[in-house]
Amino acid sequence: MDDLTNGSVPVAVAARVYGKDASWIRAGLIAGWLSIGYATRRGKLVTKIDEMNSRYGRINYYISPQKLYEETGYIWKGEKR
Repeated sequence: MDDLTNGSVPVAVAARVYGKDASWIRAGLIAGWLSIGYATRRGKLVTKIDEMNSRYGRINYYISPQKLYEETGYIWKGEKR
């Protein structure tokens, strides 16, 4: 699909698309049951929910515009929310 923007879809946008809370999106990316992206901390994949604790450092989330489109039909055009 040529209309998709490069970069990561914000978690807040994905949450709105799914009609869920942002924490549901984050948990799904970490646990792997939401296959639209992934989570990393200091360049390493975060794959366990117990690693969500902020005392370990910030987690970065990547959500693929292409995968979000394939799962939901939503076309992200770069809007923040």
